[in-house]
Amino acid sequence: MTKMATKRFFALLVAGLATCSQADAATMRLSLDDALKIARERNTMLKAARAKNEQADARVMQSRQAYLPKVTLSETVMYSNDPGAVLVGKLQQESAFYDFTTNPMSPDFGDFALDKLNHPAAITDFHTSLQVQQPIYNRDAIIGRSMARSARKAQGFMTDRAAENIELNVKKAFYGLILAKKNLDATEQSIGIMQRYSGEAARGYSAGLVTKSDKLSTEVRLAELRDQKLQIQDAIRNAQDALRTMLALGPDDTVQPVGDLKVDSKLPASVAKASADGRSDLKALEAFQEVTGYQHDMARAQYLPRVNAFAQQNWHDNSFLGTEGSSWTIGLNVQWNIFDGMATKGKVQEAKAQALEAQYNFQAAKEQSDMEIAMSRRALVSSRERIAVTQKSLEAAKVSFDFIGEQFRTGMAMTFELLMREQAWSWAKMRLNQARYDYCIAKSELEYYSAR
Repeated sequence: MTKMATKRFFALLVAGLATCSQADAATMRLSLDDALKIARERNTMLKAARAKNEQADARVMQSRQAYLPKVTLSETVMYSNDPGAVLVGKLQQESAFYDFTTNPMSPDFGDFALDKLNHPAAITDFHTSLQVQQPIYNRDAIIGRSMARSARKAQGFMTDRAAENIELNVKKAFYGLILAKKNLDATEQSIGIMQRYSGEAARGYSAGLVTKSDKLSTEVRLAELRDQKLQIQDAIRNAQDALRTMLALGPDDTVQPVGDLKVDSKLPASVAKASADGRSDLKALEAFQEVTGYQHDMARAQYLPRVNAFAQQNWHDNSFLGTEGSSWTIGLNVQWNIFDGMATKGKVQEAKAQALEAQYNFQAAKEQSDMEIAMSRRALVSSRERIAVTQKSLEAAKVSFDFIGEQFRTGMAMTFELLMREQAWSWAKMRLNQARYDYCIAKSELEYYSAR
């Protein structure tokens, strides 16, 4: 292979590796709706919450034991020369032997001879048993089924709230990424302008028209803007990391937000009507109140008797799964807890206190939600007012900065005047971006704290 061909080969290899690397690290252009859709489908915490729904469904299924029978098939093998076990085993296998008819004068006592009764040969017994237990009256188990249904309902509401919480966090990260990018654009614009003024100051200093302190002050301001840019770039990376985590994306994936910090021309009518009544987490707390009520009823039901019927079919044989010795048993079992050392009474008191706790938790959550709605509504209104104020401030700061800039170029304005106007203009841009961001976040939080 020639030297030229070798260089060409390595160039193609490097280009191929670079292409593969770029393919692995995807840039995703996502709108807010796209990001929310991906989060609902892929977010790991939301999947965990949905798994809890399946657990609650399984507990509802388990509660069917309150009325369904329990069927058990068992096989037991025994090998023993214990006199009692041998005699019972032969009777159960229907293999016990005696003969009084062949020779009545000298009857054959067989297995009932004293020597065989006292010193029997070892016996092998395979015991096959089929047992059915049918609940007749188990009050606490019946209540437990209702409690499981209420718990499933509560878990469903909690899963809905988890989804709403993920959506709010996605919105915060998405809007935070847009804010950081807007601030980065504003800062880079200010850096570009200050670089030109810093160059003019350096030329003026060289010509003896500008003092050294004035020249250095422009450089200091330029360094401040560059430091600010580094901090904003960190904020962008942090927002990217947050979005990647919530959307379950790869570590090298990059989200390019599509959209802006939109502000409504007027406040939506729903703002004044926002209410927490019917919110999913409050519904969950109401369902938990039902659960604690059932827990109290279950504890009290332990004072009542339990009635269960049972039926059993047995086979005893000297071979596995043999059916020679067949017998059956049916019966009814009643258990009544007369006194258990005050344990049941303590459980009743505990369940009653838990029911009160659930009631107070619901009341506290309702009061908290009303406060959160009021705070979000105020933040929404004030941020919209701030947008109008900062918009005017930005326009005034831009006019003032442009004027002083022209004056500075002609030597009619001092450096500190230029720096003051530039700082005011840059700060106004940041405040306007922040006010728009605060409006979007306040609107999202108001939706989160209100019933949907």
